[in-house]
Amino acid sequence: MTLSVAIERPVETPLVPLHVCTPLLATVVAGRMVGLKLENLQPARSFKIRGIGRLCQHHQACGARALVCSSAGNAGYAVAWAGRALGMPVTVVLPETSAVWMRERIAALGATVVVEGQVWDDANTMALGLAGAPGVACIPPFDDPLIWEGHASLVDELAEQCAHPPEAICVAVGGGGLLLGLLLGLERHGWTQTRVLAVEPEGSAGLSRSLAAGHVVDLPAPRSVASSLCVRHVSDALLPACGKHPVTSVVVDDGACRRACVRLAEDYGMLVEPACGAALAPVFDNHPALTGVHDVVSVVCGGQVVRLQELGAWAAGTSSVGQ
Repeated sequence: MTLSVAIERPVETPLVPLHVCTPLLATVVAGRMVGLKLENLQPARSFKIRGIGRLCQHHQACGARALVCSSAGNAGYAVAWAGRALGMPVTVVLPETSAVWMRERIAALGATVVVEGQVWDDANTMALGLAGAPGVACIPPFDDPLIWEGHASLVDELAEQCAHPPEAICVAVGGGGLLLGLLLGLERHGWTQTRVLAVEPEGSAGLSRSLAAGHVVDLPAPRSVASSLCVRHVSDALLPACGKHPVTSVVVDDGACRRACVRLAEDYGMLVEPACGAALAPVFDNHPALTGVHDVVSVVCGGQVVRLQELGAWAAGTSSVGQ
């Protein structure tokens, strides 16, 4: 499989990554050896800073003076965090469905927050228009080769942390940027037999439907408690990449996403959002897709679209879709 993309780069000194190497927590779930890759411990609280940080640095080296991005929340926070670290002004465009407190968290990093549209795709249209100004670079949340390259660093770390290639890796899928980065990293390290479980919530299963149709399918109204995964269509690069590596599409319901968040909090003392719960659900629920697998890594992708208030409601079983 080849995901290599020709990327124009300026002549520059080696960049100091904005992300950190995260721990791999070894545990046992349902008799299976499980490695929890704790991306929730990134400085921006999700894996997003890996690829987004790399792309922001690239644009600054190319002469950009300001950054703009569209986001469901976590990507915007990562760009705001990167912009503050790099000394660059940032504008983040969020959809109307974004939580007010998430907007406040992004603004607290010094970014300008703009609200536009019902879903991420609407916000993205506006962000692309703002990026037309001179010296302003647009940072997409998932669809850029440098973002995938940055996310591939996660596999570089796993190659050091794992005694041998895991039989499977569970990863949540929204637009597909993290999955594309994983596939790039697996190729780079020759982990061709490691199966990837690409997990989506049933209300926003764009990859599952696209794989079944043989082409990218647009979802008219993606909706899930895992709001960070709600996009109308996955990256165009995702289907060809999935065809060159053992990728299994797994669809879980919102209840499974919530339960996984509650279990991670109760058993491991960590707070993550339902998009991350999607990647944990197959492990915690002993999903049939893991039958015969004895050694699995689950990417705890993190995410800030959650508070203790929501977690308590999920634990009590009183929340509804969209909360």
